[in-house]
Amino acid sequence: MSLITGIGWVTVSGMGHGRESKDFALTAGSLTRISRKSVFEKPYQHFGRMDEFSRLGLVAISFALKDAGLDEWTQMRDIGILASTVYGCLQTDIDYLDTVMAGDGQSPSPALFSYTLPNCFLGEAACHFGLMGAAYVINEQYPSGLGSVCAAMDGIASGEFEKTLAGICDMGCPEHFKLKEKAVPGAVFLVIEKTPRSGWLPYGSLTMGKNGDIMFNGKKIEDMVGLVKECLKKNPA
Repeated sequence: MSLITGIGWVTVSGMGHGRESKDFALTAGSLTRISRKSVFEKPYQHFGRMDEFSRLGLVAISFALKDAGLDEWTQMRDIGILASTVYGCLQTDIDYLDTVMAGDGQSPSPALFSYTLPNCFLGEAACHFGLMGAAYVINEQYPSGLGSVCAAMDGIASGEFEKTLAGICDMGCPEHFKLKEKAVPGAVFLVIEKTPRSGWLPYGSLTMGKNGDIMFNGKKIEDMVGLVKECLKKNPA
């Protein structure tokens, strides 16, 4: 069994975390550009140069950690980060290629090049929040987002870690690609823990059904959106 202790999101509808707001929706549309001051009170040296995909994932992670009471730290923590994505940083890769082609390869953007891997924002989050657990991105063919949750549950069950973030992060389908299955833009992360901390009430428990189904408080979950909505029906103090 695993426990969900924090939820954070950035979507077309807005951004926030579960103990502060129940207004969660993951819908199609255009994301608002995220500014550092709207999320982080203190200066953040790297934030201004990040690509939009990395900002999106980092901010959702920050809200999830805040919701779980884990956003402040003095020592490195053994907390992992697992992220599911359909398109990854593909739009950033395209934007970088445009800078290469525009100058015949003479003036590619070094800032964009730094973020041409989909796991770059995991490193940014690990450094900023003192996380030293396993961190990797799972590419999903369909945008359910449960690949990361399943991996988190497996890691906790095997003893790989006791706390981890698991979520989804996508900027939406780039205009160059016309695909039937489109992941809408947005990021949602959960904090999943093996054991509850003293005085911290979880949203509920995750278990694996007989057929490999993910169950939340005994109810079968079809995707990340459904899981978050079930969590938000609860009111942990």
